[in-house]
Amino acid sequence: MVHDEEESLYVEQPSAGPEVSRGPRVVVAVDGSAGSQAALGFALEDAARRGVPVVAVIAYRVPAWQGEFSGLGATEEARIRDTLRSQCVDRVRAVVDAAAGGSAGAMPEVQVHAVPGSPADVLVRESDGADLLVVGSRGHGGFHTVLLGSTSIQCAMHATCPVTVVHSPEAHHHRLRLHRQRRHADPVPADSR
Repeated sequence: MVHDEEESLYVEQPSAGPEVSRGPRVVVAVDGSAGSQAALGFALEDAARRGVPVVAVIAYRVPAWQGEFSGLGATEEARIRDTLRSQCVDRVRAVVDAAAGGSAGAMPEVQVHAVPGSPADVLVRESDGADLLVVGSRGHGGFHTVLLGSTSIQCAMHATCPVTVVHSPEAHHHRLRLHRQRRHADPVPADSR
């Protein structure tokens, strides 16, 4: 779902597309990262408690073929788009199935949406009118030292529903390790204690 470093700094206001669900639901960002797996676990538990379905969303980018000449015809482009969408849906279903296997409680209904576009734009649009949007603190982005990724920040700033940012155990351990490294690199002088 999310490649943090590719996000724009502005997210357009939601506009309902044909695939956007309506009604009570918990929307969760899923990209297979540790952060999104933690977010999915939280979303499944919260949705079961609320008695609402979960919409697991993955955003993907369609390659840009446009130019002066594209050797692909419209039929071939449509086939490639369908293949990309299908692969994303299969990837999310595998993550959902793994989470369901580790769940002790009742599972809520889970819908999977694979939507082309930037992750933050897609999530803000998909969560319009939802009970909750759940995102991981960081996805597959390249900035490992930041507390929140750009997608989670954009969702927190622009979503029209409450947003929960879930930190994975791996992210928590990484932050602790960075904190210890900084503390050892800059020891506090004895006279300032």
